[in-house]
Amino acid sequence: MIRIELDEPTLSRTRIATSPLWEVLTSLLLLHRHAGEAPWPYTAWARHARRVLDEVPATAPARLLTAGLPAPDFLSPIPTSAAPTLADQLAELRATPAEVIAEQIRHYYHPDDLPEWLRPFVTDRRAALDRLADGIEAYWDAAIAPWWPAMQAALDEEVLHRARALAAYGPDALLADLHERVRWEKPVLTLVKPSEQEFTAVDQRLLLIPLVFAQGALICATDHPEIIAVSYQARGAVVLAEGGPTSTARTTAATDRLAMLVGRGRAQVLRALTRPATTAGLAAALGLAPSTVSEQLSALLAAGVVHRRRVGRRVLYGLEPAGLALVQLVGDEPADASA
Repeated sequence: MIRIELDEPTLSRTRIATSPLWEVLTSLLLLHRHAGEAPWPYTAWARHARRVLDEVPATAPARLLTAGLPAPDFLSPIPTSAAPTLADQLAELRATPAEVIAEQIRHYYHPDDLPEWLRPFVTDRRAALDRLADGIEAYWDAAIAPWWPAMQAALDEEVLHRARALAAYGPDALLADLHERVRWEKPVLTLVKPSEQEFTAVDQRLLLIPLVFAQGALICATDHPEIIAVSYQARGAVVLAEGGPTSTARTTAATDRLAMLVGRGRAQVLRALTRPATTAGLAAALGLAPSTVSEQLSALLAAGVVHRRRVGRRVLYGLEPAGLALVQLVGDEPADASA
C-alpha cells in the first residue's frame, strides 16, 4: 500500500489534469507486466504495440521508462497544465535542469552507485534527454497516436465528470468515489499496490491524473516540491477494444437508414459522437477535413441533436437525447434494400 496523508490546504487544492506522457509510461508498464496476452480491453492494442517495439528501432529508447523501478520523476514529469499535448511534455522533458536530475536521483541512488541506464542523464544530460524524448515520440506516433482521438474524447469526458463532482461536492466526495484501488479515509489517501510506502503532504497540491492505461500501474509522484500527483484508471478504456483506431461498424451507403435520413457525413459524425469528442478528434477518427466536420456539427447543433461544452481549452461535442435516439433507433439496423 502507498499511504499519503493530506493536510487541509493540500486537499483543498485538489486539481485534475490529463497527461499523454503518463499514458506512454503506463502503456509500457502494461506491456511489461503482461508479457503474454494483455487483458481486455487492451489485448488488440497490446499486440500492435509489441510489433511497434519489435519492428521500429527508433522506439527503443522509450523502453528506458521501465528500466528501473522505482525511477526518478524527471523521466516522466507531471503535467504543468490541465491538458498538455505530448509535444508540450516532451519539451519540458528535454529542458530538465541538471540540478533537478541530481536532486531527484539522490532520493533513489547513491551518486557513486548509479545504474548504467541512469548514468548518461548525469554525464551527458542533453543527449540522454533528447534520446529518450525522441524514442517516446516515435513510440507514441506508431503505438498510441492512431488511438489518441478516441482516448482523448474519453479522457475529456472523464475530466468533465470529475470536475463537476469536485465543484459540486468537494474533494472528499471526489476521492471517496475515484476508483476501487484508490481509497480515501480522511486524511489518508491509499493506493492499493504491492509496495509499502508512506508520505505526508503539507501545504502542497494534489493533482489527479486519469489514464486510459492506468491498469499498467497506479502512479504516485512525490519528487515535485509543491505537487503530489496520483494517477487512476479513467473510464472509457473500452475505446482500445473497439476494432482499432478509426474503424467503426458501418452499413453500406445503399442500406444505411441514418445516412438516408440525415446524409452520409452527418450520419458518420452522429455515430462517432456516442463518445464526446472535439472537432479535431472527430476529423482524425473519421478521416475527414476539420472544416467538413465543423460544417456537419453546425447543422447538427442547429437541429438540436448535438450539444457543445467547453472543457478547459477544448470544445467537446456530444449527443443530445434526440441524437442518441437517432443513432440507436435508426442507425443500428440497415434498411431492407429489397423493400
